[in-house]
Amino acid sequence: MSRRRNTSQPDSDKKRKPLSLKDLSQLRKIFSYLRPHRVLWIVGFFFLLITMGTSLLFPKLLGGLMSSSAVNLRGNMAQMMGLLALQSVAGFFRVVIFVIVTERALAALREDLYGHLVHLPMSFFSSRRVGELNSRVASDTAQIGETLTTTLAEFLRGLSMVIGGIAILAFTSIKLTLFIVAVIPPFMIVTLFFGRFIRKYAKRVQDEVAASNTIVEETFAGIQTVKAFANEAWERSRYAKRIQNVVGLAVKGGYYRGAFSSFITFGLFGAIALVIWFGAGMVHEGELAAEKLNEFILYALFIGGSIGGLANVYAQLQKAIGATETIFGLLDETVEMEPVQAPAAAIEIGSIAMNEVKFSYPTRADVPVLKSLSFNLPQGQTLALVGRSGSGKSTIASLLMRFYTDFEGEFTANGASVASMNLQSWRSALALVPQDVLLFGGTIRENITYGNTDASDAMIIEAAKEANAWEFIDGFPEGLETKVGDRGVQLSGGQRQRIAIARALLKDPQLLILDEATSALDSESEHLVQEALDRLMKGRTSVVIAHRLSTIRKAHQIIVLDDGAVIESGTHEELMQKTGTYAELIKLQDVMGRGDREEEKSDQL
Repeated sequence: MSRRRNTSQPDSDKKRKPLSLKDLSQLRKIFSYLRPHRVLWIVGFFFLLITMGTSLLFPKLLGGLMSSSAVNLRGNMAQMMGLLALQSVAGFFRVVIFVIVTERALAALREDLYGHLVHLPMSFFSSRRVGELNSRVASDTAQIGETLTTTLAEFLRGLSMVIGGIAILAFTSIKLTLFIVAVIPPFMIVTLFFGRFIRKYAKRVQDEVAASNTIVEETFAGIQTVKAFANEAWERSRYAKRIQNVVGLAVKGGYYRGAFSSFITFGLFGAIALVIWFGAGMVHEGELAAEKLNEFILYALFIGGSIGGLANVYAQLQKAIGATETIFGLLDETVEMEPVQAPAAAIEIGSIAMNEVKFSYPTRADVPVLKSLSFNLPQGQTLALVGRSGSGKSTIASLLMRFYTDFEGEFTANGASVASMNLQSWRSALALVPQDVLLFGGTIRENITYGNTDASDAMIIEAAKEANAWEFIDGFPEGLETKVGDRGVQLSGGQRQRIAIARALLKDPQLLILDEATSALDSESEHLVQEALDRLMKGRTSVVIAHRLSTIRKAHQIIVLDDGAVIESGTHEELMQKTGTYAELIKLQDVMGRGDREEEKSDQL
């Protein structure tokens, strides 16, 4: 298999591009999620058109009200109130409909994003932090939701006020209209110029917020370690520095937005003051009626306010486009398997072999972890992997689970290349019992049935009994419905390990992988867990990564690794006769084991 390198970088490292008109096409990707609700969205857009139309009529009616006689005042006032009522009703339905459509679209987007992320390969997660991904799923989608619900409508309404208002002004006085139109292009140029800076800092703020969320995620996930080392103050300091970075960037971006708003305010209302001065001269010369000047000024004020409001709307669109780029960048990542609802077809694993396998982790491509690894594991036998920390044992387990596929050499099952087999089918035939068992924060039942979600109570209890777990489960007042807490914190290490074994038993795997499953347990827990493991391994093809070598003496084949290479192989008896590394490790552990047993006896006395 040819080796490929993961050259993707986190979003925060990507080069920031200035906003161009093409970037608005990013929002078209979001509209694909609105398509299933297009009928309802069209109805909402109809109410948006009504609010846009009433906004355009409002200055005209207001100008007529200001210049109307006492006889016409009541009628003009009734028209004004009717217009406001129509606008209020249309605005209510517009907001409600857009919220409904947006929330449904966001729900679909979040589902797609989460479903896509869980199908990404381990190489992706090795270069990302969980807190950052949580932030992307939560805050970036919320930013898009705000845009679809409010910002886009405000943008369209503001744009209609500018374009429609100018068209109405042209019928009132072409001379004054040309004066105003001459002012708009410079403002648009300045808007695009400032937009580059606004977008730059908006995206940097989003990245810093994601980084700060990562600290929160890591701190709470490892709260036991934090408290054990009394590092609460250090974690607060680490989080405070990130938050200060957020504040610094946000404030700096605020300077740009403030300067932009000040420029818009001064320029537009200065221009309106000039219009009033120029229009008053036209009235004095008899070129323009006074009531027309009132109407013109009102429209000019509304247009000026709309252009000023567009500055803030533009900044919000900047953020939405940045969030869209990030989210669809994640959705463009290549999945390791396509999401499917139907269960994959079963496969027969049989014997397993690796031949001249060489591997480096994608994040450390220049550091070889496995060097020309070869072994052959017949069906139903047990292969034990022995070696010092960092020798490549857990990496072999990762390759067996097909967490990583970029390696050189051959990996076969029943003589066929494993790469050609359906990934879901392959993993459905495997079970992993790791050293550090992760239990989900639900009930014991939910954690055991993770190996077989359709298992009956009888099957669950039988698996728990075979795993030596039923005794302590039955002792809990709530039994299988007992909550295990976050990551299984309510259970001891031995109890978590036996839950994991019950989970594997319920899955009934063809290939079992044990990654130092007893290394962190006390003698009593180790005995119970090892007894359960012996039942689990019986008649199964098994790969055992051993820390305590006494647990693998009966293995059919033992491989001793050093720095990613096989230095010894054979049965326990064969390796003991060679008086090599394996024999030295056995003797060393025997000495340490005697010391531990004597210490336990003295504690009992």
